[in-house]
Parts: sequence; C-alpha cells; structure tokens
Amino acid sequence: MAKQIQGYLKLQVPAGQASPSPPIGPALGQRGLNIMEFCKAFNAQTQNEEQGAPRPTIITIYVDKSFDFIIKTAPTSYLLKKAANIEKGSGNTGVEICGSVTSAQCKEIAEAKMQDLNAFDLDAAVEIVKGSARSIGLEVKE
Repeated sequence: MAKQIQGYLKLQVPAGQASPSPPIGPALGQRGLNIMEFCKAFNAQTQNEEQGAPRPTIITIYVDKSFDFIIKTAPTSYLLKKAANIEKGSGNTGVEICGSVTSAQCKEIAEAKMQDLNAFDLDAAVEIVKGSARSIGLEVKE
C-alpha cells in the first residue's frame, strides 16, 4: 500500500550547500521532518554539480513524517545570467539592455532544462528561454 501524503514543500536550495540554517531548517522543522537527514541526502545528490547553484526542490511529506524529494534544474534566469556573465538583470526591462546571449547559448540552456519546461519540442523550449532572456534585459543575438 502506498504511503499517505500529508503535503508538499517547495524550496530553492543551493546545490551541495544544504544546511539546517534558515530557510531550510525552520521550513522542515515546523513540519516535523528530520532536517539533517534531508541536508545529507540533498548534498549527496548534488555533490557533483556546480556548488551554490540554486536548485528548486519539491519535498513530498508523508503522514509518518518521512519524505521524498525531487531536484529540478537551475532556474532559467540563473543560467542566462551565467551565460551572459552578468551579476543581475536589468532594473528597467525593455529600455535598458544589460548584456547579451546568442541563440546557440539559448539552445544549450533549453536542452539542459527541457525536462522542466512546458514545451513539446526543442524549438518551443528555445523560444521560452529567449523570452526569459528578454524579460531580464538581455539581448538575444542570432
């Protein structure tokens, strides 16, 4: 018989750097979960990835206080800022351009994020990534 689900918890955790400090500790603690068990398991799964990259994580909490979690790919905006070599996006989107990315870089990001994007084919995923690039103030060069 399957375990009964109590709820879900969505967190954005830095890869390989999960610790019981806020925001992870309080979010898990108030739901009665073992904080150190999550931190050790998360860090073990993300140890071979870029340290500190934000990783959206969905934690499934069961009635018996056990849990499972799914780690998604880094946010598109993070990958775009990294590709453009900028610290942050434009404060005045549509007017200011703070950097640029090429279509090839957008395609590479779309391939990496394909499992998490709401697209059926790679061309649609590339268009989603290009739209995200424009929304943070990046120019998309062909």
